[in-house]
Amino acid sequence: MVGRKRKTKTCDKGSKRSWICQLPDVLISGILARVPTKIAVRTGVLSKTWINHWKNVRGLDLESFEFSDMDTFVSFVRSFFDSHRESTIDKIRLSVHYSDCHSLLTQWTDIAIRRRIQHLDVCYYGTCCDVTMPVSLYTCKTLVHLRLCWVVLANLEVVSLPCLKTMHLECIRDLTEPTVEKLISGSPVLEDLIIIRRTSGERFIQVRSNTLKRIHIDTYTEVEIDAPLLECLRTTVYLEKNFMIINLGCSTTLDIDMVFPDVTCTKLLICDTLTDIPRFRGLVTSSYILKNIFLHSEPGPLLQFRDLSRLHVKFSKSDLEMLPSILESCPIL
Repeated sequence: MVGRKRKTKTCDKGSKRSWICQLPDVLISGILARVPTKIAVRTGVLSKTWINHWKNVRGLDLESFEFSDMDTFVSFVRSFFDSHRESTIDKIRLSVHYSDCHSLLTQWTDIAIRRRIQHLDVCYYGTCCDVTMPVSLYTCKTLVHLRLCWVVLANLEVVSLPCLKTMHLECIRDLTEPTVEKLISGSPVLEDLIIIRRTSGERFIQVRSNTLKRIHIDTYTEVEIDAPLLECLRTTVYLEKNFMIINLGCSTTLDIDMVFPDVTCTKLLICDTLTDIPRFRGLVTSSYILKNIFLHSEPGPLLQFRDLSRLHVKFSKSDLEMLPSILESCPIL
């Protein structure tokens, strides 16, 4: 019937779902903290006892396009921060597409940091204005995970991130080598570093750390790596090799993908990359790249990777003929 309100489903005493009503509040909050906020809100239909539980979650996970308009989105975010004035905030993930929200996004980030945030993920896809991260970000004592996309990092006079273990920098506007160096040197327990950059800019970035275990680079910028504890380097190479090895761990794996624009560039790129592959103990790649490595290696004796003990590569049936040569080239595989 038109106009009839849909009744909210609840758990009766004999209902098969009555166990949902009996879950401890701490467990319910823990469950809701692991799903996007829109899903957490919808769980209110499960039980009367769940209707307001999402409001107790000390985290926010939102995409702005999930709202009908900017005002509704802004109102929702503000109500969240207002309801957590007296408590800490564990996690914030905001993906914002409204250009008029640029100053608010800076403000919200600052509020989260002052509430002792641990997991911060901010992406801005507006086109009119830049979003500059607040200075408070660089001295956050509680931050463990940081992911930033399409924002500006400025005024890095002092960087002290004593708990930060993961740093993900994607398409940061005007990212410079001094900025990266300050962020890394100010993160004494950093283990994971991701740098993704699809535009030209700074031609050289130095990554020097005694704690880094995993590095992922997808950029045209050359990255010089000095990381004695490194376990895995993952990279996508385009027009030219984008990494230079200064110091590596004793059992580092190279996970490499290449984008070949033309045959001439392919040969130069492969020859340049070959100088570093023997320094790795593990290799993850495609059969296409491996085929090009053997195809464009120097004429003469078969290419040797004497220290390579781990190889992960997907072969098609037509590429299996390479297998004997690969096994001969890697004597301790």
